[in-house]
Amino acid sequence: MLRRAIVRLFTGIALIFAVVTITFFLVNLAPGDPARLWVGPGAGQMELDAARRALGLDRPLVARYVTWLADFARGEWGTSLAQQRPVSRVLFDALPHTLLLSGASLLLTYVGGIIVGMFQAVKRRTSLDTMITTATMVVYGMPAYWLALVLVLLFSYGTARHGWPAVLQFPALGAAGLDADFLNPWGRFLDRVEHLVLPLTTLALIGIAGTARYVRGAVLDVQDLDYVRTARAKGLTPAGVGLRHVLRNALLPLITLLGLSLPALFSGTVFVEVIFAWPGVGREMVGAVGARDYPVVVAATAVFAALVVLGNILADLLYAVADPRLRSPTR
Repeated sequence: MLRRAIVRLFTGIALIFAVVTITFFLVNLAPGDPARLWVGPGAGQMELDAARRALGLDRPLVARYVTWLADFARGEWGTSLAQQRPVSRVLFDALPHTLLLSGASLLLTYVGGIIVGMFQAVKRRTSLDTMITTATMVVYGMPAYWLALVLVLLFSYGTARHGWPAVLQFPALGAAGLDADFLNPWGRFLDRVEHLVLPLTTLALIGIAGTARYVRGAVLDVQDLDYVRTARAKGLTPAGVGLRHVLRNALLPLITLLGLSLPALFSGTVFVEVIFAWPGVGREMVGAVGARDYPVVVAATAVFAALVVLGNILADLLYAVADPRLRSPTR
């Protein structure tokens, strides 16, 4: 298993290298001139040429790529063209916000999806199962950005307009209020939770809907197998059979789903961060695209690629923990 993890790690590093290389050439060949945005629309050709030299854009693209790759390998990600700050500082300031949003979403997705899916499997072929199945299919088919806008209209602007209780009103923008610095630690915590509710709900609802459908099918496939019927015949309680035999084996394919869902999760956070002005890596990357801030775009792409690779390696390790057969030395 360790050998397989090492192989996956080196494969992931090669994948990250390929992704950032392709991204570097694509963003540098895209229309637009960051020097023009830097000096302003009223600048002359001399100012524009001076800005291009200062930003290093007057060199051939291949030479810039070689220099960038050597610096990137040493951990030097360059300087943001738009913010004039180190790219590493720009992204590291934003990364905790993205990890908080995506990590909390992942936790709610799988905890909620397992609970709802197990409940549906227990209530299979009932009207309640049909209602939940219909609801999960509808929610799962919603685009994340559309659901985010609906939640903003309902629980940010709608509550104030229609006089709903204040407990149903949540902030729609940012990760903290303007007065957060003047609050005590508990007040800052509650303020952060309030700002997290709507973006987290957007991601978690879609994730729970998809996971619940998967768990329902996996549980129904497992609960009629021979070893489950044998456990029931031995007199085990329904809860014991469900937890020790049905759920544990039904979760094995769910771990594979975890590795496959991580790319979609991180890509989904980009749209949600932009809509809710959540100060994460996705929002920084979208802003950098508009400002033609090439170093930030490439570095943010590398961060997202690294998170996806690490997530898939983690899924492999969890699969080995859940399935002892994969830890056998004969495999």
